[in-house]
Order: sequence, then C-alpha cells, then structure tokens
Amino acid sequence: MSANGIGSEQVQRFAEDGYLILEELIDPEVVEFVLRIAKEDPSLAAEISDNKNYEGEGGMDTRLIYRAELTDDVFGALARSARIVEPLEQLFDDAASHYYTLNMRKDPNTGGWQWHQDYGYHYQEFFYPNFISVMVALDPANRDNGCLRVIRGSNRIGRLNHAKFGSQRQADPERVEIALREMDEVHCEMPAGSVLYFHGNTLHASDPNLSSQGRWSMIYAYAGSSNPCVKPDVQEKLSRVEKLDDEGLRAAAQRHWEEANEAGEEA
Repeated sequence: MSANGIGSEQVQRFAEDGYLILEELIDPEVVEFVLRIAKEDPSLAAEISDNKNYEGEGGMDTRLIYRAELTDDVFGALARSARIVEPLEQLFDDAASHYYTLNMRKDPNTGGWQWHQDYGYHYQEFFYPNFISVMVALDPANRDNGCLRVIRGSNRIGRLNHAKFGSQRQADPERVEIALREMDEVHCEMPAGSVLYFHGNTLHASDPNLSSQGRWSMIYAYAGSSNPCVKPDVQEKLSRVEKLDDEGLRAAAQRHWEEANEAGEEA
C-alpha cells in the first residue's frame, strides 16, 4: 500500500456501505487556496449556472460550475491529487478516468438535491456501474448547511429508474421509500478538507442550505478505465488521470492564485 493508500477494511466497507469518508485528507493550505480561487477568480463568473432542482414556484436554485474536461488549473490539479486518486484506484481495482468536474456553490438560502444515483444519469454512457463520485469539502459540511445524505448499502440494490425533476433526475420515490425504511440514512458531516467517495448506485440527496454558513465543495466524477463506454463520444471526453504529488498540487494552487490576482488587477 502506498503512502496515500487505504486499508483492505476500508475497501470492504465501501463495497458494503457504498460510501467512504477520509477526514481532512487535503492540506488546509490547498483547501484555502481552492476556496479563495473559486470565490475570487473573475474568469469563473461566466461559467456559473443555476440549477432548478425542484418543481413549481418558490424553490431555491443550486449554483454550480460544470466542466466536462480535466482542466489545467487548480480544480484539475485537485482531481489529479495522489491523495484522492490512489484510494480511488483501490476502490475501483482499476485505473481511474476523469469524466467531469462540479464546483458546488451552496451558499446560504440555496437549494438541495432530490434522492438520486449518479449512475442513474450515466448508465446510458457506461456499461457497468463502475463509477465513483468524489466530493472534496471546501467548507465544513453539517446538517445545518445541507450536507450530503446517503442511504447506506443502497449501492447494492442496483440502478433505479429515474424521472426528470426540475433540472435534475429523481430516483423512483417508491423504491427510495423502501430503501429509507430498510436501510440507514447517513448525514455525511465533514470538516473542510475531507473527501467523500460514493458509488454510482448509492442513493444520495441534500437539503437546502438554510444556515448562515456556506457549504462549497468540489465533486469529481470518475469511471474505471476498463469500464466500456456505450456511446463513442463518451470515450473522447474521458481523461486518464496522471497523479500529482503534494508539491505539484500546491504549486498548481499557487500558480492559479497568482493568475487570478493578475486578472483581477487588470479588470
């Protein structure tokens, strides 16, 4: 096992529970850089979108940045961090390919997500549910600010049918009700810098953030590199992950921060 690896009991726990939390995995200095860049880099403003993850009037939008490519900035560097990728490869028992990146901007009084499975979105693209999403907490995540909720063991019930719900897809409510009755709902409360891995078939949701504390995070979606793509164009979007050590990650964060400051001065 490498310096960044995890133990066999953690791999087994992930297989059984469908999720794994590694607390304070990322260096606090890097976390601070990523959060400050996400908030202050003026070039990011054009990428922000509002997802309406609800039906009808009166719902709260979820703000995010979506990227289909593995970029050369600090967000892409974090996706390549050996601290994240080496445990991920153990969970996959395979090399990891990056599929997309989300910067979730869950400020106070912004919305949550209905119960869903990420493979409920992506089974049309990947043949097997060998798909893992990785959440990096940039702020502390707790019940008050709408932390992610998972249903422990729901990865083992297979993919559920999903229907459109606002801007997202919602898992079959009747099946979700049974899962909540038969299994444990877990609030994934995490200090900043913690990393949550969750399986493509793990049911998860989050409440709106009704607190005064923001809950920003990065979410990276990966597929096992040997997972066949159903659609030819999906293969073109995948990026094989070349791992970065801590020094490389810090250097990328520092470089992006300096570039963001220069852009701000020129604006």
